[in-house]
Amino acid sequence: MEPIDMKAAQAAINSFANKDVYIHLETTNGAYASHNDQSFFSAGAFIRNALVRYELGKITGNGPFRVGLKINLGWIYAEGITHYEIDEDNHLLLAGHDNAGKLAVALEISSTPFE
Repeated sequence: MEPIDMKAAQAAINSFANKDVYIHLETTNGAYASHNDQSFFSAGAFIRNALVRYELGKITGNGPFRVGLKINLGWIYAEGITHYEIDEDNHLLLAGHDNAGKLAVALEISSTPFE
């Protein structure tokens, strides 16, 4: 993955607008490691292969970045985005990594379901 280039990331987001796309959205603040500290409250969210159509997608901020996708009845929103890539399957992968390099948020967009 590459650090966010606002112009390139926005162009990639725009390329999926007004089409049926599959969304993967995941957040975590350490849920996989909470067993190491019983006092640590872990939280996360996960959705995979949600079929949506967004009319507008926007990346904003000065880094870490925010990405919002305007859908018919609301918004899909991810905050803390630091990196992106378009993989060999033409999936747009947007991710946020913390200072230690651990994944904190992932927003992925594809015209085909994620496996």
